[in-house]
Amino acid sequence: MLKHIFMFLLLCLAIAVGVFFYLSRGDTARLTVEQLSGREPRITAARREMVPTVKIPEMTGWKAGEKPAAAAGLKVDRFAEGLAHPRSLLRLPNGDILVAETASPPREVGGVTGIVMRFLMGEAAADSPSPNRITLLRDADGDGKAEGRHVLLQGLNSPYGMALVNGTLYVANTDALMAFPYKEGETKISGKGRKILNLPKQQPNFHWTRSLLASPDGSRLYVGIGSASNIAEYGLDKEDNRAAILEVNPQTGDYRIFASGLRNPVGMAWKPGSDELWAVVNERDMLGSDLVPDYLTRVEFGAFYGWPWNYWGGYEDKRVQPERPDLREYTHRPDYGLGAHTAPLGLTFATGTKLGDGFSNGAFVGLHGSWNRKPLAGYKVVFVKFDAKGKPQGKPVDVLTGFLSGEDQARGRPVDVMVDRTGALMVSDDIGGIIWRVSK
Repeated sequence: MLKHIFMFLLLCLAIAVGVFFYLSRGDTARLTVEQLSGREPRITAARREMVPTVKIPEMTGWKAGEKPAAAAGLKVDRFAEGLAHPRSLLRLPNGDILVAETASPPREVGGVTGIVMRFLMGEAAADSPSPNRITLLRDADGDGKAEGRHVLLQGLNSPYGMALVNGTLYVANTDALMAFPYKEGETKISGKGRKILNLPKQQPNFHWTRSLLASPDGSRLYVGIGSASNIAEYGLDKEDNRAAILEVNPQTGDYRIFASGLRNPVGMAWKPGSDELWAVVNERDMLGSDLVPDYLTRVEFGAFYGWPWNYWGGYEDKRVQPERPDLREYTHRPDYGLGAHTAPLGLTFATGTKLGDGFSNGAFVGLHGSWNRKPLAGYKVVFVKFDAKGKPQGKPVDVLTGFLSGEDQARGRPVDVMVDRTGALMVSDDIGGIIWRVSK
């Protein structure tokens, strides 16, 4: 009898998974990424999906001698390779570069959802254990290649964001904001560190990264924390202090919500010559391949950006219950669309770059790339120009492409972007295990 019940349950599971993959052939985009980008992206009617569209390229990696294609007038070379899932970057005052080698922590997701999620992570080459370390890269001879590589910190818990303030290196693990003493030039930190603040880790913890940025005077830290889910489908109680940017006093651990309604704010940066905090945000899924545009925006203190009830300044997401139509008039509209499902993760302004006049006033954005859009989108680094009034304008300009080697294959996926001490642009590639250096 037990054997028959087991076989019946196994059959039901197989049918459920089969139905999922049949349905997940999914929705094909009717608009181009360009139409979904800029200050006025086209917002079409939602095409609700029972399951998300699944379109994941085969992750092939880079062969010897292969590299992405840089924009005209620029060149790209390998600064460091052989890294394990390199993600966020930080330049130290002496020119050394820190890279977080990291990946998702284990997630407690059972049932068919868990099976499907693990399948998707496997297809995207994101299912390996997290290296859980911060690595220091040093180019002592200035030839544009890191001949020195040292494990600065290890034994962390899916670390992501990093910030250095007055001899203290702050690291944002997925579950805690940590502080470590740091001396310029050292290549290893052996201390256990000091916990400043526990960070939200409610399961299923779909968005596990914790980005980090220090205020210009170093008195405050800003932590970007994504939602635990797509649209709070596991309950709003799982979303406390999530889908938000927290402002933290690093001396006391006191914090407040700086801005909310940001489904997954990852890259953050201060706009040069101002006190404006800007961020790139990953928007929601399962409304079709044309919704919702991911975006770049100025983040105002106390502002609400819509998630989960609204998107793009007030379009209601009727899937979210209970509804909150009263929030529409308080929902801030993002400044600039980056295309639907492009997954922007890295952000840096052009200050200090030496890439020519075409890349001197604006922001670089690393688009990690879609897994749930047909056709694929992202998988490149773009530049968003700003006008004389300090507002983004036009359409994104390609800086680094060629991560896709075909409609169904990807050599790599760009993550973070950072300017080195020479004015070159550094780009981390988590699938390729490479830090790319873009120069004039």
